[in-house]
Amino acid sequence: MTRASDLCDRLLGMVAAAEPRAQVEVNAVDGRSALTRFANSFIHQNVGEQGCSVFLRVVVDGRVAGSSTTATDDASLDRLVAATLAAARLRPEDPDWPGLADAAPVPDLTATHYDASTEEADPADRAAVVRAFVDAGPGLRAAGYCDTEGAIHAFANTAGQRAEARSSRATLDAIHQVGETFDAAGKAHQTSRRLTDLNGAAGGRVAAQKARDSAEASDLEPGHYEVVLEPECVGEILSFLAFYGFNAKQVIEGQSFARVGEGQFDPAIVLLDSATDERAIGRPFDVEGTPKAATVLVDAGTTTGLVHDRRTAHRMGDGAVSTGHAIPGGETYGAFPENLFLAEGETAPADMVASVERGLLVTEFNYCRILDPKTQVVTGLTRNGTFLIENGKVTGAVKNLRFTQSFVDALAPGAVKAVGKDGRFAAAEFGVGMVHCPTLHLASWNFTGGARG
Repeated sequence: MTRASDLCDRLLGMVAAAEPRAQVEVNAVDGRSALTRFANSFIHQNVGEQGCSVFLRVVVDGRVAGSSTTATDDASLDRLVAATLAAARLRPEDPDWPGLADAAPVPDLTATHYDASTEEADPADRAAVVRAFVDAGPGLRAAGYCDTEGAIHAFANTAGQRAEARSSRATLDAIHQVGETFDAAGKAHQTSRRLTDLNGAAGGRVAAQKARDSAEASDLEPGHYEVVLEPECVGEILSFLAFYGFNAKQVIEGQSFARVGEGQFDPAIVLLDSATDERAIGRPFDVEGTPKAATVLVDAGTTTGLVHDRRTAHRMGDGAVSTGHAIPGGETYGAFPENLFLAEGETAPADMVASVERGLLVTEFNYCRILDPKTQVVTGLTRNGTFLIENGKVTGAVKNLRFTQSFVDALAPGAVKAVGKDGRFAAAEFGVGMVHCPTLHLASWNFTGGARG
């Protein structure tokens, strides 16, 4: 038995001894994470953490409370149990408590989701990736990070559900910069379950070229422009659609755009969430112990599904069931898809650019904030490489722009001109390794001003 599973069983026994009537669920994570950070083309920080964390939730007479700790000695666990039970007795009954997840099989995805050498990587392994990135941009200033992590996730509850999974991840996220400011910078991002998949030299060349091409950026008048959005931009769009739209809690509370069965998107859009995809990163069950079901959210432009946890399924009724998308804090935030895949198309990004008469090529969005969840109007900025396209060619760099745009409208029927064949994991609003997507060519994007307004 692993240490994570042992912690789950110990806590179940401790709660049963203190309060036999309690319903209990326990999540335990045992793993390590490490990060190598660099700036001015030099590594300046290596940090690492190894240990266990546990989250305990108890239900006594319909009163729900949860607590967590990273101290796993007997005395600390005793205090965790006592404090959580005491909190439950003080809380009002929860009318939406859906009960515990029943016992159900969870697939073993270790072969596709875990790489031991990534979890065990040392600073020298990450430094080699950083060195290759830095060396690919001679004369430029590089900054960013390379990190690795690996863990065992375990779950147990008093309804008989047991689950355990291993996962790993490695990420390189970095820029090359010209001069003393960030106005002329280029970005590269790579994420995989294996550190050996990261190619620092290739990422460095991409970032360096973008940085050099951005050195003489010009102002551009605000307006609606045709755009070619690289994966970091697309990942940002999909993160907002997922959290504020396909989240069943938002639908129940009337805050979502999603209308299941309607063709709300261009037919080129096919979006699903699948933790069992061999490319996926993470575990195949959620924090309630429910196996994560592959869920098609958009099929050929038609909204076809929502993600549920047990609470939202209970509230929605009409046969709704949890899709395995419960997250910590779900009572407040609802369910969230953590393994989004936007289906690739057949168009190379270079061919997208070649088809644009006048528009913009955008590397990344930054500091995005929702203005209206119902319409998905978001404001944000471009950064790390924004370029003017004229007559099918990139003709120069553009200074960072502010946009105010409905993400739903941007992907509406007739708005998607092409979908790229370059799918990869992209950095996105809620973290790395959650969104796998290609470049998109869109008919229009509303830029409202420069970086200062």
